[in-house]
Amino acid sequence: MKILLTLIICSYIQGSCLQPYEWPIQYDSMYDCMQAGYKHSQSKMKEIGRVEVNKHQIYIRFICVPAAST
Repeated sequence: MKILLTLIICSYIQGSCLQPYEWPIQYDSMYDCMQAGYKHSQSKMKEIGRVEVNKHQIYIRFICVPAAST
């Protein structure tokens, strides 16, 4: 079973989130997905930058769920 990672970028100030972004890579285990979620969330925060994160009080949530069978 493959696992899907979805990142959700939100702002406390605006009280809203962007559309969820489904990561293009599927993972072989929940552990691998969770590790990737923390890694990619941290990378995205660095990309957004300290000023914007603080200005908009941005936070990132992520979820790992089993991929639907096709």
